[in-house]
Parts: sequence; C-alpha cells; structure tokens
Amino acid sequence: MAKIYHNPRCRKSREALAFLKEQNIEPEIVEYLKTPPTKEELSEVINKLGIKAEDLIRKKEAVYKENFKGQSLSDEEWIEAMAQNPVLIERPIVIKGDKAYIARSQEALEQIK
Repeated sequence: MAKIYHNPRCRKSREALAFLKEQNIEPEIVEYLKTPPTKEELSEVINKLGIKAEDLIRKKEAVYKENFKGQSLSDEEWIEAMAQNPVLIERPIVIKGDKAYIARSQEALEQIK
C-alpha cells in the first residue's frame, strides 16, 4: 500500500500521482492542504525520509518568508509550523512501506517502483 501527500494544483504532485498509477500503484491520496497531517504523522514521515524537519519546508512560500526565514528552529518547532501551516510542507511525498520519498524528480519517482 502506498500513500501520497498530494496537492492537485501542483504539477509535480500531479506527475507523481500519474507515475504511481502507471506503475499500477493505487495510492491512498491525502490532499494535505484540506486534511493536514498531525504532528505525529509529520514526525513519522520525516523519520521515513531520513531528513531533518527543516529539509521538508518549502522556503519559497510567503508564510515561510514572513514568519520563519532566518530562524533556527528545532525539529519539533518545524513540525509544529508545518502542522499549523501545511502549505509549508514540500510536495509531493510518497510513502511506500517503511520508506518515504519527496517525489519531485524522475530519479525520486524511479526509486518508488
């Protein structure tokens, strides 16, 4: 079973979803802007990605620039920021088994198969 944290307005997210379907993977689709992940879910995703919480932040978003740019926050604080402002979460994220992928590139998508 796979899950994708998806934003239908994002081209990269739509491409990742199409790729999964081409691979006959029918993921659970979570439109994370409508149904934001909990802090616990974000923590689990970050662990599966094997990254720091800050590495999952979309730094070009206005919310980041206005509220967080230049700040040095702990993983817990970044997770709280993403839980409160899901637009900050990098997309798309695909979870398959005990691994997670930021599926923005073809290389990342190829790893999901």
